[in-house]
Amino acid sequence: MGIFGNRSSQLGQQGNRRGLKLWPIILFGLYFGYYYFSHSNSASFTGRKQLLDTSAQEEAALGLQSYQEILQQSQVIRSGKLPEEVQGIAQRLVEAAPKVEKYLADATGTPANTDWSAYQWQVSVIQSDQVNAFCLPGGKIAVYTGILPVAKNDDGLAVVMGHEIAHALLRHGGERMAQQKLVQIGSIAASMSTGDMDPQQRQMVMAAIGAGAQYGVILPFSRSHESEADKVGLLLAAAACYDPREAPKLWERMAALGNQKPPEFMSTHPAEGTRINQLNEWMPEAMQVRQQFCGTTPVAP
Repeated sequence: MGIFGNRSSQLGQQGNRRGLKLWPIILFGLYFGYYYFSHSNSASFTGRKQLLDTSAQEEAALGLQSYQEILQQSQVIRSGKLPEEVQGIAQRLVEAAPKVEKYLADATGTPANTDWSAYQWQVSVIQSDQVNAFCLPGGKIAVYTGILPVAKNDDGLAVVMGHEIAHALLRHGGERMAQQKLVQIGSIAASMSTGDMDPQQRQMVMAAIGAGAQYGVILPFSRSHESEADKVGLLLAAAACYDPREAPKLWERMAALGNQKPPEFMSTHPAEGTRINQLNEWMPEAMQVRQQFCGTTPVAP
């Protein structure tokens, strides 16, 4: 009996060495709970709960640094009709932003808590074939000339720029930094928990955890940001007296480019069809905003 007992104890110890250690997971769960409650904020414009551990001013400083580096490496169009037109669209969208925030606050009870002092708006037009635009934290906007044929007109470009400005106003960059921090800490906890496993088994478990984080958290999180920016950007364009009905047409033109893309669940962005459907669902509200702030309904194209 004593012999079998000792042998069982040895087997148990070996099993423990090859098993999953729970204490790192428990510690991560406790840290996540603390982090969530201590860094949870209500997002401007939408009221959605978001995790932020940086201030808007800190994010703006990072945005300015990145913006300067990008401009140094790019061919910036500094004069002429095009930069003036893009600047004019940006100014109208920026001026509309507090109106949209107040409109949503009155309609839904969402707190109007944007720190406008963190936004020092700047617009640049970059000569490039890239079909893209961006707005970094702090209000640093760039429009690549490659997007202009797809935008087609001022209304389409206002939709594009409104979407990018919405990313900055909703502080999506700060959220992504907080998410990356949690993912990194979670990965460390998972690595510690599986440290005593058989190497092959550990590799399989870590791969499964990585895939779960990527397809179950990171990519859906990114797609939700894009949809949120689509809606707020649509309202910004409408309040700035552009025609919001150009938004679904813009994405029809984007889809017509025929660029190969991964399936939606593997992408950081919603599929064009998804975006078109969502924009059409939000269109009645956008038209109401257009009527409220501009006093007229845009003429049907």
